[in-house]
Parts: sequence; structure tokens; C-alpha cells
Amino acid sequence: MSDTVPELLRLNDRVTLLPIIHGSGQFAWLTRRFMLEHNFDCLAVPLPPSFQQPVEEAVLELPRPSIVLQHPASQSTFEPPLPFNPELSAEEYGESADEDADPLPSSYVPIDPCQSVIMAIRAAMGEHIPRHFIDLETNHFQPFSTVMPDAHAVRHVAIEKFAAAILPSIPPPSDELTRDRMHYMAAQLTELEKSYQRILLVTSILHWPWIRDAHRLLRTDQGRSVDDLENEEVSTPTRHKINSKTLLFLFGELPFITSLHERARAELEDDENLQIDGVKELLIAGRQSYLDDLGNRARKITPLLLSKCLQYIRNLSLINRRMTPDMVTIITACKQVLGDQFALHVAEVATKYAYADDPGANSDQWIPESDQPITLGIDQARLPNQDVVSLVNRLPGPPISWQTIQLQRRPNDKERHEWQHNWNPYSQCSYPPEDERIELLRNRVSERAQAIMGQDLARTEKFTTSVKDGIDIRDTIRHWYEKEIYVKVMPPSRGQLDACLMLFDSPADPRDYPWRTTWFAEHEWESTLAFFASDFQQEMVGPGIGLGIYGGAMFLYPPVPIRDIWRDRRLNFTATLEERLIAAACMHSRSKHVAIMSPLPPGGGWKRLARRFKKHLVHVPMSSFSDQEIQQLRMVHVLNGGEVRSYAADFIRKA
Repeated sequence: MSDTVPELLRLNDRVTLLPIIHGSGQFAWLTRRFMLEHNFDCLAVPLPPSFQQPVEEAVLELPRPSIVLQHPASQSTFEPPLPFNPELSAEEYGESADEDADPLPSSYVPIDPCQSVIMAIRAAMGEHIPRHFIDLETNHFQPFSTVMPDAHAVRHVAIEKFAAAILPSIPPPSDELTRDRMHYMAAQLTELEKSYQRILLVTSILHWPWIRDAHRLLRTDQGRSVDDLENEEVSTPTRHKINSKTLLFLFGELPFITSLHERARAELEDDENLQIDGVKELLIAGRQSYLDDLGNRARKITPLLLSKCLQYIRNLSLINRRMTPDMVTIITACKQVLGDQFALHVAEVATKYAYADDPGANSDQWIPESDQPITLGIDQARLPNQDVVSLVNRLPGPPISWQTIQLQRRPNDKERHEWQHNWNPYSQCSYPPEDERIELLRNRVSERAQAIMGQDLARTEKFTTSVKDGIDIRDTIRHWYEKEIYVKVMPPSRGQLDACLMLFDSPADPRDYPWRTTWFAEHEWESTLAFFASDFQQEMVGPGIGLGIYGGAMFLYPPVPIRDIWRDRRLNFTATLEERLIAAACMHSRSKHVAIMSPLPPGGGWKRLARRFKKHLVHVPMSSFSDQEIQQLRMVHVLNGGEVRSYAADFIRKA
């Protein structure tokens, strides 16, 4: 072993220190590989002995995550140091300190598959290597952590070079308790040397140099032995299940990435590049969830868009001086490139752990308190008895900066049922911002159709004094032997288009679009609108707010009062929803042309239907507009009264 383990990682011929960053999947992979490449007959664990039995029992239950929690042994309090005030006497100063005292937080060990110490214990138990927990027993655990370089660097840099590079920036322990722990672990390693030949200690890179110093002092009889440091009386740690919805607060990596590591372990796959490839797989899983939820109204998530999103993620990570993205970076990039709905699905997928066993998280039946999971938060937890306690991690990773991203969550089934029950069917109105956007699209479709009508009258003539509407390159080259330039002449289009059709889903299944109605204009800039859409009452997005999806729509502008086309007997000869819209547009249009936007050009049946009313359909391809815009405009929100408009923006999400 002394010939293969780097000199920087060895305390002596018997003890090896592996410096790691807690909560990093990359370092967990490094720990497993390090233990496979070298032979050890003892694993020293930087945890107190009281944690050994519950932690090892919890490790045996992996991949199901859990937490080992240790409450303070007594109702002692932590008294933060007060600034010196010369106006206070010693008695008054002590009273002030008592008033500011807070209860001691509970300490815990996360049973996280991507935690290096847990990985070392897991590997040692699999190889039947003895484990010794060598940390100091204490009720008041103070975490020692600081900002660290991105752990992804160890894929390209040897661990000893990584540790040596950041050694000058590692601060010494700032409190006496942490220094005592370093001396105690060094003394315990000295005791283990009497029984074992090859000892491995997997410890934080922040502890690594100070344990080395303490061990060096012991060899010169200047350090502190085990007898010089006193273990406190502590309570017995207990194991708890975790509410699967709060695993994000337990794991060092995203729960989805942790699932990939466990899947690779179970299927014997290579997980060396999962920190990067896992982000790609997260986006693909988020896309599948997005398509399953939205169906045919989902925008197309093409490989090109995904590559743009990954490029955005990379750039944001570099701006934040990181090599691997965090969750905020991923969700921000998805929101900016692919929209709020896709970002919401990615966020939900990222927080799901495939191997969670949580029988009580979403169950209404009574469960014994011993089997109830605890719910985690930011440095706190709600216990099964509903008590909320402060927490401190025994294996702390780099400090985490929590940020807020504005994403409108989806309502649960209980909220939807309540909103459906309170709906007033005699009071309905539209959402004005959507009215403005759909009218702008109607105007653009009409303008595009008029341009297409004008192209039929275009002609080419020789250049004389004006280039007219531009040089016709094709005719100029065709008559190149004449040495003449030909120009285009685009005469103004004749007439106006007052009817516009938009067929978003064709052929449309009548079972998917049961809501068929005709709306009249509220303002002079609005059209008379007839459409078929999905049932808005089946998808309530807020109190008094329902969401429908257009299948097709007809616009008459300037607005005119007409009969409800879905009850007009004159249109009963039509067989499909699209034909009824086309027939209504041709019947009520005063122009000879009707603009129609659809994925495919009108077939012979639609053209014959238009000729019945002596009209001509002018096709505008839907592909001439962006898919993002079309999918956003297909969403129609119905409000249960004008008063709902005052707060509707707080519940309406973008596509």
C-alpha cells in the first residue's frame, strides 16, 4: 500500500487519509474507486460511536434513504458570545446571555447514496472490512464548512493534486470544539494502528490538514491523547424515514441524479460521467413528463431546443464559476428557453427519487408514529409528533444558497374539486391579455393571406426608370442574353378579408372538444368569435379560472352579430367541426376570400364547401408561425366573472 497510495494522503505506513467534499456524487464515486484500487483492513469513520449501529442499519436499507437523528441529551442551551459592554456588570452580562440562549439543535447523519462517508461504509460492509467510528461524542455539534471548488474537477485532476491546490485556502478551525474533535480523531487513529495494518479515514478536506497536524504532534508527544478529551453523555440516535417530497433537503445531489447513481449501481453501468450526462437525462425525462401532461397542446421540444437549453445551462454555470449546474441554473435555463410549463415539469422530475419508500407521505390512513416519515426543511424538520426542531448536519457540504424562482405550481385534486364546485355557470368572461394576443394573430394571418392573394396578380416587366417592387432575379437570368434587367410589379390586393379561420387540430376528434360556443365582441377592436375547445371545467387552474384548449376558431372582423353557429340549422349539412366553421365563415363573410390557417392545405372537400357559397379559401401555413406562439395562443382561460380579472394573472401560466 505504501508504494501505491500517494505520499500526500498518507499519515504513515499504516494510515491513509482520503480528503473529500461531503454531499458530492463525484467524490462518492471517487471514494468507491479508491477503495477498490487499494487494500484496507479497517475503515475509520468521522462520526461518534453512538451513531454506528443506526447508521449501519440504515446503510443496509439503501437505496431507500433515511436519516439518523440525535437530539441533545438534556435541555441545555447554546449561549452565543455577546459583545463586551463595559456598562454591564458581570451578573447583568450573564442574565443577558441567558435571555439570548437558544435550545441546542439536533444533529443528524444523512443516509445519502451520494455521500462519500456513506459510500465508504457501504463498500466496507460489502467487503466485510471492520468499521470504527472515531469522532468525539458531543451534544453541541458545530459544522465546519466553507465554499469549495467544483467537485467535477476531480474527474481530470488526481485527488492529491486537488487537495494540494486548495490547501493554502483551508482555514483553521475557528472554535475549540472542532479543534478538540480533530485531536480526538488523530488520537483514535493512533489507537487503531495498534490493531490494524492498513487504515483508511474518509474525512472532509477541511479537516484533513488539521488531523495530520494533530497526528504529527502525537508522534512527538506534544499532542492530546484520548484520555485528555472527554466524551459527553449523549442520547441514542434514532432512524427515521423521510417524506419523499422533501428529499431535496437531505441529498447533496438532486434526487433525480441520485436515482441515476443507484440505477447504475444496480445494473452495473458506468456512472463516471453521470454528473453531466444526468443533466441531459433530466431534460429528456422532463420533456416526457411535459408531453404526457399537456398532450397535443404541448409545444414541440426538438433536439435543437434541448441543445440550446444545454448551452444556456453551460453559460450560466460558467458565469457562476461552476463546472456543473445546480438546480436553480437548470430551471432558469429551461424557463428562458422552453417556457414556464416545461421548467415546472423539469423541477418536479428533478426532485423525484425513484427508490423512495414513503408509505405515509400521501396517505390519509392512520400509520403508527414509528413508521411515519419526518418532513425536512431548510435546517429544520417536522417530527412525526408534529414538533419542529432545528437541525445541523454531521457531514456538512459546502454552504448552500437558497434562491426563489417564480413558477406557478399546479393545483392539487382537492383544490380543483373545490373550484369546480363553486363555479357559477351564469357568469363567464374571457381574459383580456389573451384576447389581445389572439386578435394580433388574426390580424397577421389576414395580412399574410392578402399578400398571398396579391402574389397571384404579380407580373414581371423590363426595368426602365424604377425598380418597382424589386429586381426579379429569375427572369433577369432567363433573359440574360438580352442584357436587360427585369423587375417585379406587385399590384395592390383587391378587397378586404373579414373572415379568418384557425384550425389548430385537424382532423379534430369531437370527444376532445366538447365546448362549442360563439362569443361576441366586448370592444370595437375585437372580433366575433366562434370556436370549439376542450372543456375548461375539467382543468381548473385557479379559483374561478378554467383552462380550455382551442381546436379551431372563426373570426369575423369588423364584428357582426350572428346566430350561434353551433345551433344554426342552416349549417346542419356539415359533418365535422372544421366543416361547420368553414361553412359559417363562408356564409357570414362579405368578401370573396376567406383566410384559413391550418397545418395542411385545404382538401377538395373544403374547397367544394367554399364554392357552395361562392368563396375561395386562401391558405396560410401554420408553419409560418412559431410553434411556441401557436401553443401559447391555443390556451383560452375562462373567468367566472369580471372580478376574477383582478387576480387572474397570479394563476395563469405560460405554455
